[in-house]
Amino acid sequence: MAIAPSVQALKLNFTIPVAPGVTLDRFVYCYLVFGETITLIDSGVAGCGTEIVEAIRAAGRDPREIREIILTHAHPDHMGGAWAIQRATGCTIAAHTADRAWIEDLDLQHRERPVPGFESLISGPITIDRELQDGDSIIPDTSGESITEMTVIHTPGHSPGSISLFMEETGILFSGDSIPVQGGFPIYDDPHASVASIKRLRELEGVNILFPAWDLPAEGEDAYLKMDIGLAAIQRVHATVRASVAEGAIDPAAIAERTIATLSLQGQAPGPLVTRTIAGHLELQDIPNLLD
Repeated sequence: MAIAPSVQALKLNFTIPVAPGVTLDRFVYCYLVFGETITLIDSGVAGCGTEIVEAIRAAGRDPREIREIILTHAHPDHMGGAWAIQRATGCTIAAHTADRAWIEDLDLQHRERPVPGFESLISGPITIDRELQDGDSIIPDTSGESITEMTVIHTPGHSPGSISLFMEETGILFSGDSIPVQGGFPIYDDPHASVASIKRLRELEGVNILFPAWDLPAEGEDAYLKMDIGLAAIQRVHATVRASVAEGAIDPAAIAERTIATLSLQGQAPGPLVTRTIAGHLELQDIPNLLD
């Protein structure tokens, strides 16, 4: 789907094995930025490279034109396909310093953040060629006037090294997984940092198109509305967790089940990522309102 001049969104569908014979259907967006060469923002999971290559060829370009993959963070659905794509194209890989350890040491990431089907989602280990920091400018190799430089915005919370990318001149904002999706359980490690990151994005002027990884693109005021909805979702989880603790609950898994029921999130399982989110809220019980 072409969503802006020289930018193409790819919705990558994949499955996660959660038990013998049982899988969950998932999707994630990655983005192609076309210029004289191609910049790829995120890479999906292992096997997604085929779909990315097909999309590039359908656009009349050569996949070997991929110059760089920019990873918005270290999680498998964003970095899982990078190894195979790098092998096929010789491109470089860029990511924030704070997520480097999890990107380069897959065993470390799996130990510290075990998720179902981890091994099947990662095509292989990669090395970061360029460390990104808050405020860095990335200038895609382009001859067209429609592509401008992207500014790196460090938006931790979902992961320590999560980043967003803002093309100020065109108002294009790539937010990765920084903003929770309406109707789902918010997933992050640090709820307080997540709130601060979304507020920072909310303060950006001139966001014309928001390109998240978990949701459809949004334009104009709808982009800011998604941010407001994400902030409210984090506070609702926080309030429910605090109420559970006040009534004597201490186990993160049990609190997760209660939070899911309270928020009427049918179909959501209290898996390891949900429990991890709850654990982050348990560390902030002295703060009644994270949005203040």
